[in-house]
Amino acid sequence: MASCEAEPKPVNTDPDQNAWFTAFFLENHIDPFAYPTKVGSREQVEFMVYSENDERFYPCSNTMFAAIMSRKRPRFLRNRYREVLDKILAIIEEFIDSEYDRAFLSSLIQIKYDNEIQSRLLIPSRLEKRLYKIFLSRTHIEDPYESRKRKENARAYRFMVSETFKKALNEVNGAIDTMKGLTLQQVKAKINEIEFTRRLSLLTASSLWQDDNFRVPSSSAIKALFKAKVTGNGMERLLELVNRPKSKILWLTDESGDVVADIAIAQFLANIGHVVILAVKEGPFFKKVCLTDTRTDPVLAKALDQAHFIHDKTISKNKLVQRLKQDEHLYVISDGTQEALNLLLVSTTFSRVFKEVDCVVSRGEKQRNRLIRTHFRFTRDVLNICAKDNRLDIVFKPRHPDFINFSHTDLEEKADKIISKMKQAKTKNMTVMFYSGIIGSIPGKIDVAKKIMSCFIEHLQNQSDNLFIINPSSYYEPGMDADDLMYMWEIVQQSGYIDIWRFQTSEDIAQSFALMEQKVPPEWIGKDATYSTGCTKEMRIAQDVQKKNPEMQLIGPSVDKFMRRNEYGVGSMYDQRLAGI
Repeated sequence: MASCEAEPKPVNTDPDQNAWFTAFFLENHIDPFAYPTKVGSREQVEFMVYSENDERFYPCSNTMFAAIMSRKRPRFLRNRYREVLDKILAIIEEFIDSEYDRAFLSSLIQIKYDNEIQSRLLIPSRLEKRLYKIFLSRTHIEDPYESRKRKENARAYRFMVSETFKKALNEVNGAIDTMKGLTLQQVKAKINEIEFTRRLSLLTASSLWQDDNFRVPSSSAIKALFKAKVTGNGMERLLELVNRPKSKILWLTDESGDVVADIAIAQFLANIGHVVILAVKEGPFFKKVCLTDTRTDPVLAKALDQAHFIHDKTISKNKLVQRLKQDEHLYVISDGTQEALNLLLVSTTFSRVFKEVDCVVSRGEKQRNRLIRTHFRFTRDVLNICAKDNRLDIVFKPRHPDFINFSHTDLEEKADKIISKMKQAKTKNMTVMFYSGIIGSIPGKIDVAKKIMSCFIEHLQNQSDNLFIINPSSYYEPGMDADDLMYMWEIVQQSGYIDIWRFQTSEDIAQSFALMEQKVPPEWIGKDATYSTGCTKEMRIAQDVQKKNPEMQLIGPSVDKFMRRNEYGVGSMYDQRLAGI
């Protein structure tokens, strides 16, 4: 009988309510079991969300979730649904000239709308995506807001390159009360804070970019913008990031016009030594900036001409860390979606970037709903910036205190300690063996796999003289995922100190169970290192190492048998194709 143990459980224990909860994920197309190629695995989501009590993450505010779980279609939910419908109908009215086509599309959208909301399970943003997708596919309009976005970006750019703005931005008078007693370093920090705060205040100027009669404001009006009131608990954390050496920040951009201000802030942070990764949408989504805009909008293309784009949607941890270590400070990635922020559907690259940065800065009300107005806590500090009138509301949510984070520096230090042991063994004329085997390739059997490996390695050591064996299973620590382990082990494996690289065989496994005086369980019969995704990756590394060090011996199954395994389910320790077993 199939087990459901892998699926996180809702808090409620009532089976009927739990069925409604499960239907909620199915109806919104955010169930990883039903849509494994589109929805991030639990392990991938846990790169970003810290799951407590095995709870399942959902991409909406607590208020919205409670409204849907009530099963009553309260006014709050009905109003949000109606706002979505009105928004799509307004687009039809604005962009479709033919009276017949307008009537046809409006009727089609109304029919689909009535059908979709019958279940009372849809998150309004998912409804919005579906109806918007119908509009795009039926009209063949790739991006209805392209022209408007370009105009707003052009206005924002005109403002920021104007002499009036530059002069106001660089004015010192009254900005620093006194420099008495301050060191040069403190003065520099104070100046950086002032410029950062002034650039941040431009996020309150959205109405300027949206005005068809736009003119660059007067110097006094710009200075008034700089004095925007700041509320919320987040400004202190933002300034900490500014003053800390080489912070890594994932900045989730908002809409056109404002995105030019986002880029200007990111460029300032990059210029003072920080690493900023700007996230945009994969494809057009209302006025949100998308990857296409960064290439075709002359303002954005020019503003980002020195930025480094990461186009790989499934970049590995090793490659990502190496990219972020380079002397580059401004990056652009896509979140992999064409909708409001949805951590269940973002790309592997976005998930890995989220985990690697020091802080995530989000912009706007919708992103606040997903990240702040939810009880879920995240693996990184999260900030949200909302601009209202002449006020910035900045809210800070610290990362979950129980999240165990292994930075690439931590993993490199652990690798160096293992390499040091290998060096010591070599000085004693010992033969160094690295033993690769199944650890997590059979879901739910990690403890058994570690026991099998340790038992067999102990047997090898008892059989052999002057042999130093590295047992990967003994270096696993709680909180480590496959990304962390592979990053650490690749450093060890490339060190050049391995004399024998042995890959686990089915005979090794059978002998381990015999040594433990047990029969081989069905799930282990015939298994060897070729069954492991990690070992497949390690075999490729072993072949590269052997080219540099031809004297290194490779022992185990033949190389050609390894190539059946593909890629980790992100953050997991088994091939993503095995997730259903």
